Amino acid sequence: MTPVELSRTVLHAVRRAVDEGELSVTVPERAVVAPPGPGGCGDYATNIALQLARAAGQPPRRVAEILRARLLEQHGVSDVAVTGPGFLNLSLDGTASADLVVEILSRGRRYGHAVSPSGTLVRLRCPAEVRAVVVADVVARVRRSQGHFVRVHHDGPLDPEWTSVLGVDSDDLPEPSGLVDADDLSEPSGLGDAGLDGSETVRPLPAPADPLPLGRDAARWALLHPALHDRPRITREHLVQRETNPLFRVRYAHARTRALLRNAADLGFRPEPGPIALPRNAADPTIRPEPDPAPLRESTAPTLLALLGDHPRVLVAAQDAPDRLARHLVAVADATLPLLPAVLPLGEEKPSAAHRARLALAEAAGTVLAGGLSLLGIDAPEHL
Repeated sequence: MTPVELSRTVLHAVRRAVDEGELSVTVPERAVVAPPGPGGCGDYATNIALQLARAAGQPPRRVAEILRARLLEQHGVSDVAVTGPGFLNLSLDGTASADLVVEILSRGRRYGHAVSPSGTLVRLRCPAEVRAVVVADVVARVRRSQGHFVRVHHDGPLDPEWTSVLGVDSDDLPEPSGLVDADDLSEPSGLGDAGLDGSETVRPLPAPADPLPLGRDAARWALLHPALHDRPRITREHLVQRETNPLFRVRYAHARTRALLRNAADLGFRPEPGPIALPRNAADPTIRPEPDPAPLRESTAPTLLALLGDHPRVLVAAQDAPDRLARHLVAVADATLPLLPAVLPLGEEKPSAAHRARLALAEAAGTVLAGGLSLLGIDAPEHL
């Protein structure tokens, strides 16, 4: 169950409570679910009861208890606890996390992409300035991943090195991602070669220096990671291979997941999606931990699963703001790295179902990182 699906489940519980007369409120369009904060528990938490309490004319904890009873009846929800002034903390059964991993691995790098064309033609125009051109290139890539046809018009000639070094896509109307049949590539009727009236303008704050000396990957990251209204820093810090460099952390996390798959194959086991169990003693601070260089924290897997489940929503948001995708990849990488030391068996330990499930989760995380980097036009090396 992804956060989007869980949000729909929460709204369904609200709708049932309204239909049965226990709550008199307007059902909101969206329920925010996220990993629980301090004092919370379970896999996800939502403040929907606090949001509805005033309109319902009831205390938030009473609203939470009404919703709790209905959420406990939902498939995939194993427990619901009410904490604080009225936060609902939801625990999912093991099949929920496994289903998400299965979905990611089945879709591969196209997880979160549209599966059919939208029939929409999007016209983008941008000034002939290096950051604007790269941002427009990525906006077009992301829009195409959501099934749109995209044309980009540049207000002036492009420097040839923007294509040769930065890999700017100069194709006029490439195939939207996710299509299977090339016959579906007909342009939406009625749009034809009409002018650029109604086109969207991509105009980020210009780069203060030439990014070309950084090379393709670091230069694109330097231009894309800051918000469009922020001035990018064009420095060699984007090239250093240490944890202070967000691009390095993203690519390193991806490369580590691929290395784990190779190492697991050498040990004779493969990833198999399933419940993500913690290493023994990792969640109990009163027991002396086993010799593990970085024990898996209790919150690690739920946080990572929440971020992976949120990836399709991030791609929708990134259609206008590629920096959201870049920051999302950093968050996925930072949630992935603590998981990795617990993936392979230690010493004489034999591979178990838990190891296979953790390996599948690591593979799913690496898949999301690779797919996201690809949309940014950045390479995801398997060795780093």
